[in-house]
Amino acid sequence: MNIPITKPVLDDAEIQAITKPLLSGWLVQGPYVAQFEKLFAEFSGARFAKATTSCTSALHLALDALGIKRGDQVIVPAFTYIASANAVEYTGAEVVFCDIFLKTFNIAPNKLEAILKTDKQRRIKAVMPVDLFGLCADMPRIMELARRYDLKVIEDAACGFAARIGDKHAGTFGDAGCFSFHPRKVITTGEGGMLITNNEALANKVASLRDHGASKSDLQRHKEQGGSLLPEFNIKGYNYRMTDFQGALGVSQLKKAAYIVNKRREIACRYNVALKDVKGLITPYVPEGYTHGYQSYVCLFTGDENLSRLSKKLIDKLNISRNQFMKELAAKGVSTRQGTHAVHSLGYYQKKYNLNDEGYPAAYAADRLSVTLPLYAEMTDEEFGYVIENVRVALIKAVKL
Repeated sequence: MNIPITKPVLDDAEIQAITKPLLSGWLVQGPYVAQFEKLFAEFSGARFAKATTSCTSALHLALDALGIKRGDQVIVPAFTYIASANAVEYTGAEVVFCDIFLKTFNIAPNKLEAILKTDKQRRIKAVMPVDLFGLCADMPRIMELARRYDLKVIEDAACGFAARIGDKHAGTFGDAGCFSFHPRKVITTGEGGMLITNNEALANKVASLRDHGASKSDLQRHKEQGGSLLPEFNIKGYNYRMTDFQGALGVSQLKKAAYIVNKRREIACRYNVALKDVKGLITPYVPEGYTHGYQSYVCLFTGDENLSRLSKKLIDKLNISRNQFMKELAAKGVSTRQGTHAVHSLGYYQKKYNLNDEGYPAAYAADRLSVTLPLYAEMTDEEFGYVIENVRVALIKAVKL
């Protein structure tokens, strides 16, 4: 049996959806993108939603539109996908890494506050919390710090679809929230992203920036009289437009979002029960009042060790066993992945900022010890049972290593 790490829910509805713009002849950002934006805004509770080519481009647009520039600094968690930090680099600003809370895999507010207290020159202009794996960061505490230190907040909600704190959706806490529709996410448009905000001026600026800096979109121009004339271009922009067949795909995916999310949560709950008494793995933690979106089901590999006192030596030792655990599962056809990167340990950032692995111990531990188990809405009972059976066996073999 071969179990993928995930798979999107795609059927005849998506096939029919993407053929409509192909038959209409309107392939670029158009009516289906507009419909997708409207539906996504309604789903998230944001006033405005602007579709983009990816979450990375959405993050870049947010930073640019909020005035982040060369000489500024932006705080990013040390454990995240590299795109978070890369988006800051695109603006010419500097990345300031912050360690995480290992239990949630998200940025640690106490570490964030400690960094802000040392910023005597007030070069830090923004913070980019990440809602990793479908769990919101501690946004109430982060927003409190942002107000105190006058920071812009760009929420990297790439994995945050259907994640909430109370009744407030991921991405709606700060100045902007950015989402990904990569095939590993809960809903997909192939590639693609979305920026949401409650700030009308920011939404309008993003709409222009994503379209080369045009004063109006092609769709607006073609609906108005005088559409044969090109729009004005008064700001430097980018080509970050979503295609209309991606928009149509997004509309179709949103229509089945409740089904997809509920099924993923059901399987995550089954994992929680099945792995509750299994030694060697810590299952995902969900704080009280939080709703997990389960973009991924990410555990922490502990072997037989107590992680209360982290050291590089212990992490590196456990990493060997973690990798063996994943190798054993791969041999049985069960796909796994490490959670994501400790970005501060990657070559480009280590070299540019003169960083070392030990500088952010929780992020380093998460990189070396996280394990993502297969999770998708249409996972069968047989597939689930096969994963659990092999996880138990592989753990025993890995811990004995």
